[in-house]
Amino acid sequence: MSENNVPIISIVGRSGTGKTTLIEKLLRELKARGYRVATIKHDAHPFEIDQPGKDSWRHAQAGSDTVVISAADRLAMIKRLDREWSIDRIAGALLGDVDLVLTEGYKRSDKPRIEVSRRACGRELVSTASQLVALATDQPFNEGELASVPQFQLDDAAGLVDLIEKRFLRRQRPASDRFQG
Repeated sequence: MSENNVPIISIVGRSGTGKTTLIEKLLRELKARGYRVATIKHDAHPFEIDQPGKDSWRHAQAGSDTVVISAADRLAMIKRLDREWSIDRIAGALLGDVDLVLTEGYKRSDKPRIEVSRRACGRELVSTASQLVALATDQPFNEGELASVPQFQLDDAAGLVDLIEKRFLRRQRPASDRFQG
């Protein structure tokens, strides 16, 4: 749970296993069930989301510590940091109007995880069994502690969301039912 009690689940796995594809499927299923969901993507490398020459880019280049881009249908914020924020700090500061936060990456976090494992990328996992809520995989993990971890096919978003609802969202109504406006 984050500082504001919104459940956070990290989608992790080796490069090329299909983490983003799984998040897309989970988002579609969660939205179809009426939930409001935020995502946080961890990038281990510096990145720029704004286009050089655009006004917001020019604001950042001129020294703005926080640049907010707002339109009728979306809002984005670019904030300079002196150190990386934790998942909890991000969720607490920015994502209070959602039912669930899904993260991509954050292999070093202590959040519950769904690991994506694809046979073509090998059998080595980035998580231990105790860190896992579930595995989304095209290969069985029936040995040792992993045998007790729920396992789903890579495209079984409905099954994974059933598990997420049971473990993390059971007593919660979707934010769309709670918030007006």
